[in-house]
Amino acid sequence: MRIDLNSDLGEAFGAWPMGQDGLLMPVISSANVACGFHAGDPCTIRQTIRLARKHGVAVGAHPGLPDLVGFGRREMQVAPAEVEDMVLYQVGALAAIARHEGVRLQHVKAHGALYNMACRDEALAEAVARAVVAFDPTLVLFGLPGSALLQAGLDAGLPVAAEAFADRAYQPDGSLAPRSQPGAVIHDVDAVVSRAVAMVTEQTVVATDGSTIEFEADTLCLHGDTPGAAALAVAIRRGLEDAGVTIAALVRR
Repeated sequence: MRIDLNSDLGEAFGAWPMGQDGLLMPVISSANVACGFHAGDPCTIRQTIRLARKHGVAVGAHPGLPDLVGFGRREMQVAPAEVEDMVLYQVGALAAIARHEGVRLQHVKAHGALYNMACRDEALAEAVARAVVAFDPTLVLFGLPGSALLQAGLDAGLPVAAEAFADRAYQPDGSLAPRSQPGAVIHDVDAVVSRAVAMVTEQTVVATDGSTIEFEADTLCLHGDTPGAAALAVAIRRGLEDAGVTIAALVRR
């Protein structure tokens, strides 16, 4: 058994720090680097990519909606053409800095509201996939198992990775519970570790109504902006390795 551990990093902006990138980077295998729309700035992007290179962590683009104030977690009315353009713009910007640092991008993972919208809206999912294909058809596209986003990637000929979230509550249909809902983010370390191990070794997770959801996950997200994120990441990695799971970045074709 093997799993990729990814985390959303590079989310500081100007003088405002965010996350625990320095502590998380040695624990994960893939970093989703904010591209400047929902968080991040050119200096932070470069510093994050350098940190990833130092620790041998694969780098991916983390494009979001243009909403710095809402951290990209507020849904917006955007047309598919707009989504395609904004994703292509952000991936291209990140790739340019990565190339200067001698790093090749591995994947693309949409952020926050854009991710959730594209997971359920076929038109937006296809727009994201078109943008990724236009830039580099060998990039891995992340998405929820069984989602429109993952299917759009497959239909476009992209390599895809099904993503699971150990610290997020799942609704019975397999979607993530909205952050506005109580209990949407799980903070109990033991519970999160147990869920992570079950997701990888049993390919299941318990939904909010008590039902069991079955899925196969290629990558597991460890949020970097939650309190105690680094300690939680260490506990999750230790729990997975104790269960015989190998932590490794995805293989890009």
